[in-house]
Amino acid sequence: MHPARIQPLPERLLVVSNHQSWLDGPLIATLLPFPVVIAVAPEENRGPLRWLLKLFPHVVIDHAEPFSVKRLARLIAKGVRVLVFPEGRVTRTGSLMKLYDVAALAALKADASILPVAIDGLAMSRFGEVPMRCAASWRWRPEVRVIVRQPERPTVPKDGSLRARRQRAAIDMQRLIQAATASLPLSRTLFEAFLDAAASFGQATSILEESWQAPKTYRDLLKGSLALSRLTARISRQGETVGILMPNAAATVVLLFGLGAMGRVPAMLNFTAGRAAIQAACRAAQVRLIITSRRFVEALSEQGIRLELETVEVVYLEELRLQLTLADKLWLLAKALPNPRKVIVAQEATAPAMVLFTSGSEGVPKGVVLSHSAILANIAQMRSVIDFTSADKFLNALPMYHSYSLTACTLMPLLTGTKVLLYPTPLHYRVIPELAYSKGCTFLFGTSTFLGHYARHAHPYDFHQIRVVVSGAEKLDEDVAATWLRKFGLRITEGYGSTECAPVLSLNAPLAYKPGSVGRLLPNIEHRILPVPGIASGGELHVRGPNLMLGYLLPEDPGVLKPPCSEVGVGWYATGDLVDMDEEGFLWVRGRLKRFAKIAGEMVSLEAVERVARHASPEHQHAASVQVVVDLGETTVLFTTDPLLTRGVLHQSARKLGSHELAVARSIVHVEHLPMLGSGKTDYVALQTLLVGGPNPPGGEQWDPGMMVSLRTAALGAESGIQGPR
Repeated sequence: MHPARIQPLPERLLVVSNHQSWLDGPLIATLLPFPVVIAVAPEENRGPLRWLLKLFPHVVIDHAEPFSVKRLARLIAKGVRVLVFPEGRVTRTGSLMKLYDVAALAALKADASILPVAIDGLAMSRFGEVPMRCAASWRWRPEVRVIVRQPERPTVPKDGSLRARRQRAAIDMQRLIQAATASLPLSRTLFEAFLDAAASFGQATSILEESWQAPKTYRDLLKGSLALSRLTARISRQGETVGILMPNAAATVVLLFGLGAMGRVPAMLNFTAGRAAIQAACRAAQVRLIITSRRFVEALSEQGIRLELETVEVVYLEELRLQLTLADKLWLLAKALPNPRKVIVAQEATAPAMVLFTSGSEGVPKGVVLSHSAILANIAQMRSVIDFTSADKFLNALPMYHSYSLTACTLMPLLTGTKVLLYPTPLHYRVIPELAYSKGCTFLFGTSTFLGHYARHAHPYDFHQIRVVVSGAEKLDEDVAATWLRKFGLRITEGYGSTECAPVLSLNAPLAYKPGSVGRLLPNIEHRILPVPGIASGGELHVRGPNLMLGYLLPEDPGVLKPPCSEVGVGWYATGDLVDMDEEGFLWVRGRLKRFAKIAGEMVSLEAVERVARHASPEHQHAASVQVVVDLGETTVLFTTDPLLTRGVLHQSARKLGSHELAVARSIVHVEHLPMLGSGKTDYVALQTLLVGGPNPPGGEQWDPGMMVSLRTAALGAESGIQGPR
């Protein structure tokens, strides 16, 4: 709390806050540097701490009663500063729940400013109402953090109907509270955040599960991480970037935390990218040491993926574990486990925590350096707009070298006390629905492509316990969304982001959902939409926020960090995406700027070409690319797995959709399979290679569209010393 930061105060002021416990009102009223009247709900006035409320000025406000708006507005107009909890009740999720617009409308009527306050920690106390899995999760004296932001006036236009102005005021209030809750202090490293989670939820709490093993507790992960931290510290230097070539498994999580505890920077390598791409990634990040699993590498080799990497040293996890001596075990049991904070390396939250690599779907992958604070900020931003508790269970089958899987699907649940089930491959379309059913998962993550396959192979009852389905990494197909709604009664939540932003930028959520959009930008993300010549509406999205990367590592300039910079200025990132934003702040992604062709003087979206093809042949896969023809310029080419698809059929679909004639591909190439990256995205580089002249992509490796899926299946399915179900 910094009272000086909120001076001078406006005369008419409404204080709003999230509501984590019965203690929130008295605590905030005590900490604020000015007197406030606490607005409490009727049930709180009859609650267990009603005697405490008698010590503070308060007023009973029923958020479901229309007259409450007038009462609040009159108080504020008189100069009384009122503290209101717009949720109307104590949260049962730990995150924001439904917000009543009583407070927003009262501020609008009284022409008052809104002072947002965020409180964190009391949801874990005996005075909260968040359901916990075990008694160890409860705390009589939890660590409590309170943050006060600057007061703001609601940006509501004077004209317009009362209903529209009321809706806009409610949106503004929601934005301010979410921004406050996402601004809580983040001065920790990832390993320190993991230690905090273990202390908060209890080391005996089961937190990570693999489909073929017993669940692992926080203590299991902590023990493994500390042991590996000691072993890896002998073969690496502090601050060094260490490559990780591992499948989606608990061993990978333990290795990530172990390296980070001793100040090493893990670089997540994409084992499906091929030898040339991995070599380029190692060169960009100056990786001299790679840690992997011998059994995993052997499984890749059996499937034809050979990773004879040059200029790097390869260390196998199985052999590394054998180097744990008696002295190491005594250190672990007597010193490290009792007080892990004493044995780890001190680091700044702004120091590099991870190196990830872009998907490479449109070019050579670039190294993206993310700080501890950037990853934790993105987790806090997501937590402010979606709700989950320790009673939930995440199902994550996406590879952890992808930022979507690493941050949203793995680190976020581990650091917030939510159990996560890891599965080594997203390509087992029959197994994953069965896992969701048998393991009682409530959150499912995937890409549009993978979710479409799951829907086709799943029994209608397989996802009966799933309550949230999140799609990311590629645009959600309308047919996939309709299938999930029709077959399972589930509405897919679509997110949008990039590796450079750790990765989530926007998310459709129950608090703010609009079909077809990717939701509103997450709190505390600044944005600019710059016009693009030749495109009438929308523009290129530029962003800046606490979750932005430290910079790029490029193969052509190894080890040199290139800080983010765009046309807007230093510290801004140009996403390369063409977007629109409506009056309510919902974002609509129209396509990648690189995925446009200029034909007859008009900019034609390749995604529009693909949309026409999907309408004409929904059961097959399609991908559009650009080909430059001598004397004709750019033209569109459609790759399709439908051997019967013709331009005549495409023209019929274009007319039904109302699409421009230019959205019909000029030529069609029939293929047996489309090349895909491990994240589920179409590999447009491989397609472009076919157009340029031959089936062999750069790097001298053979590309076989039909073999890509089977290779990735084997690669993702192996684990250090353990063979998962086939």
